[in-house]
Amino acid sequence: MTRRISWALLAILVLAQICYPLTTGATRAGLTVATVVLGWLLSVGHALLSRGPRVAAALIAVATGGGFAIEAIGVATGVPFGSYDYSGELGPKLAGVPLIIPLAWTWMAWPAWLAAVRLTGGSASRAGDSGATAGGGTSGTGRGGSAAGLWVRRIALATVGLAAWDLFLDPQMVAEGYWVWRDATPALPGLPGIPVSNYLGWLLFAVLMMSALRPLAGPAAEHTDRRDHPMVALYLWTYFSSILAHAVFLDLPASALWGAAGMSVTAVPLAVTLLRARRARDTRREDHQPHRPGVDATR
Repeated sequence: MTRRISWALLAILVLAQICYPLTTGATRAGLTVATVVLGWLLSVGHALLSRGPRVAAALIAVATGGGFAIEAIGVATGVPFGSYDYSGELGPKLAGVPLIIPLAWTWMAWPAWLAAVRLTGGSASRAGDSGATAGGGTSGTGRGGSAAGLWVRRIALATVGLAAWDLFLDPQMVAEGYWVWRDATPALPGLPGIPVSNYLGWLLFAVLMMSALRPLAGPAAEHTDRRDHPMVALYLWTYFSSILAHAVFLDLPASALWGAAGMSVTAVPLAVTLLRARRARDTRREDHQPHRPGVDATR
């Protein structure tokens, strides 16, 4: 049930994102709001259905609540992102922050966390998911090192996995006029209009968010299994589709390159891990297939 609902929401989300380059003006702004709401429902719904109310509540508290708090502080003080203002195109505001903004933090925080868990040996072998750890690193604290080292790697991967998304997001939203920076210097090469402090602020808050998520969510957030395939697909879809959209459809080649480089830290190892795990499962399946008498086993 969890996977069916998650796959259905993901399909609707993908369709909405495909339509984005085909729209303009108020229609595009409305589609942006709808996409963020869908993403929030997908991530929070998946956390609830796959791991229960504690994990979902922790995700909402840390990402939605924390996201709103850091944005409200940012709009009021310029810390930690820099000085900026939101336009009125993204719907109603509270404390100067459109209500959908913290939903966006939540939308990508959960798949980024699960991607990091998978990459740091958090694959759980369950019925129907044998060999899930193949190519996925180590489990526990054995060959993967100490518990502290595992925690640091997981937080680092989740942090970069979330914060690097803004290398796509901010240039796209600024180009649409959804928010504007009062002082956009210094900026990354090719990305004018957005100060470097914005990306550093994302990194800072992402570290705090990911560090708080595990203690609040409990041990259920320490493992991944087949139920999480839609979230993994969401993360990889976001990565590859953003590169394509920025490079081809949105005329934002610089952000395509920056985003591709930044998110690759998490997305590329994740894709490789999944391919290796699938290859290992296929090999085991072939080894366990009975050979018919009189048939050459090498054919």
